[in-house]
Amino acid sequence: MLFSRRIRPFITLTSASNTTATTRKHVKIYKTRMDDKGGVNPTWGDKFRLPFDQFLVNQRYQGVYLHLYTKHLLMGKTQLGWCLIPATDIVNQFSQVGSTQFLSYRLRARDGSRGNGIVNVAVRLEGSVGILHPPRSNQRLLIPNNVTNLQETHESDGSVIGIPIKAEHFLPRK
Repeated sequence: MLFSRRIRPFITLTSASNTTATTRKHVKIYKTRMDDKGGVNPTWGDKFRLPFDQFLVNQRYQGVYLHLYTKHLLMGKTQLGWCLIPATDIVNQFSQVGSTQFLSYRLRARDGSRGNGIVNVAVRLEGSVGILHPPRSNQRLLIPNNVTNLQETHESDGSVIGIPIKAEHFLPRK
């Protein structure tokens, strides 16, 4: 079937909101493999070791941009959605080195309007990182009932992001 409507999703992580040819020279882009079997609920489980300071230098919005794409055989890649993972969600008053946080974000359409879909990520800080800003008051952590593909890592400062995990239960607000 040459013109299949099946999606072949993959995700990129960058510190820039738009990865044009100019920004690609200065910004590292991390990319998952394509999920050919996940259907409407793709799962990757890929892990990335990100130098956290790369995502805090000279940026209008400090954090990690996550872009969801699908790959077409003839047309190349098409963006399905994006979200910003703010640095304050990764490093906040609840962050402890070595602990894993489970975060969930609504995907946005290309123009920034509310899109369809939610992405769940697991983030673990390594090394010593201080608090950047107070956390947002509406921040919620997600605790999955079934966590897989989280392995111990022991070298370098930064964070590790696995994409995505299934999450179903919210922690109660205090």
